[in-house]
Amino acid sequence: MKRPLSHFFAYVSRLRWIKRWGLMRNAIEENVATHSWEVATLAHALAIIRNRHFGGQVNADRIAAAALYHDATEVITGDMPTPVKYHSQVMREAFGDIEHKAEAELLALLPADLREDFAPYIRESRWEQEEKELIKAADRLSALLKCQAEIQAGNKEFEPAAGHILKKLEDDALPEVMYFLEVFAPGYQRPLDNLLE
Repeated sequence: MKRPLSHFFAYVSRLRWIKRWGLMRNAIEENVATHSWEVATLAHALAIIRNRHFGGQVNADRIAAAALYHDATEVITGDMPTPVKYHSQVMREAFGDIEHKAEAELLALLPADLREDFAPYIRESRWEQEEKELIKAADRLSALLKCQAEIQAGNKEFEPAAGHILKKLEDDALPEVMYFLEVFAPGYQRPLDNLLE
């Protein structure tokens, strides 16, 4: 018996065509697929750091998988710039509703017997509080690193965003984020030839 076709992965792979930071002039283009990979690696690292150094017991692999899909709905909604998304409570609630509907649409593209397996990663409402916290922190950390790369490339337009994002990370003061900023973030500012020293 021939299995029915699913277009889920073909659809999600189109995240590579969705540009981020649409309201800003970018020296370095970033797409949602690249961003999602970075957030997954950062969230995985933050989870491991929490477990190793700060008494955590989170599932780093599950967090990494959820982070891979954290912006998957943007293949339907596009990337909504933060100033628009958080402009008002009404906008946030409306966009939240759209995101929930987009999650359902994405899951419906999967074969019926796989939907429940993917739902814990696609549906943010299924994430545990610690998972949400670490994925959000990784998302912000990724945004900070992007801003810093833009500034280093001479794009001063990203200076206010970098300051705002760094303040949020410092206000949240998650110990694993502070660890990452101290131990790993400085390497992002170094030339390639200096990274193996």
